[in-house]
Amino acid sequence: MPTGGRPAGHPFRTWPRSDMERTIPPEQFDRGYAEGDPPWVIGEPQPVVAELARSGAFGGTILDAGCGTGEHAIHLALLGYEVVGVDTAANALERARAKAAEAGCTPRFELANALELPPEPRFDTVVDSALFHVFGPADQRRYARSLHRVCLPGAVAHVLALGEANAEFGPSVRQDEIRDAFADGWDVDYVQPSRYAGIAYGEPARVMGVRDGDRIEVPAWLARFRKR
Repeated sequence: MPTGGRPAGHPFRTWPRSDMERTIPPEQFDRGYAEGDPPWVIGEPQPVVAELARSGAFGGTILDAGCGTGEHAIHLALLGYEVVGVDTAANALERARAKAAEAGCTPRFELANALELPPEPRFDTVVDSALFHVFGPADQRRYARSLHRVCLPGAVAHVLALGEANAEFGPSVRQDEIRDAFADGWDVDYVQPSRYAGIAYGEPARVMGVRDGDRIEVPAWLARFRKR
């Protein structure tokens, strides 16, 4: 199991292009988790997600879409929620299960593609921290439909995605892209400016004027949708 850090050849030494037209392939993520910590692994939940939890924004059974190494699923499980984390990266899930065991909680982690979730409504809340923005436009809409299938009526989806002002750090999306993707079957509560915490490595660190491996915060969007 990786102990952290990233070798020079790490597949996410720099993020994919922010103006991409295609979805980043799952195998690239799996290789990234096998070879070290990608830039979105900060060793704790995103501050925005932790604040949502403190404010009572979560309820019922929670889906952590694109759960990665499990920081959000574990945080919510320790608060007493039933949580299911899904990811296409087997290496990430292996690390998530080990972290959950160390923390003494039992969220469930499943190998699954968030674009093709089984048609079984079972979730009351969704948390998406930095998954939406790795999809191209067509898959963004496909993803919203996939979430709609597995959510119960009235379910709430929280989406935290990188904003377009940080192209040097990672793939980014515009506010209208988020709204358009969730136009069918969802009501928009809000799409508002937010912040996303990450680790700057390689070229992004140089461009942003920070040291390699420094923690940073970049512009993001925080959106909340309700299933009709």
